[in-house]
Amino acid sequence: MSLSQEQRKRYRTIGHDLNPLVTIAEKGLAETVLAEIDRALNDHELIKIKVNVADRDQKNALIQSACEQTGATLIQSIGRVALLLRKAKKPNPKLSNLTRLGN
Repeated sequence: MSLSQEQRKRYRTIGHDLNPLVTIAEKGLAETVLAEIDRALNDHELIKIKVNVADRDQKNALIQSACEQTGATLIQSIGRVALLLRKAKKPNPKLSNLTRLGN
């Protein structure tokens, strides 16, 4: 998904106050972790994930792999926290961070 700088800035603003919903540990991306990321993206559209890996290259590879396997777009990565976006076909207005916080 190609995003303009204004869109990325808007998503970063919305994501600033969000807490990480999923934590990826040293063991990597298990099916259950991917399923939880997928569920969170379906519900919330814009989520933060935390990657508890010491090696920077491994952390970046895990974030990239999570994006590829879930169809999400990386909005921002700072330290061990990444902000992911995947727009839902029919967003739930009560759960979607874009709908609730995007005003």
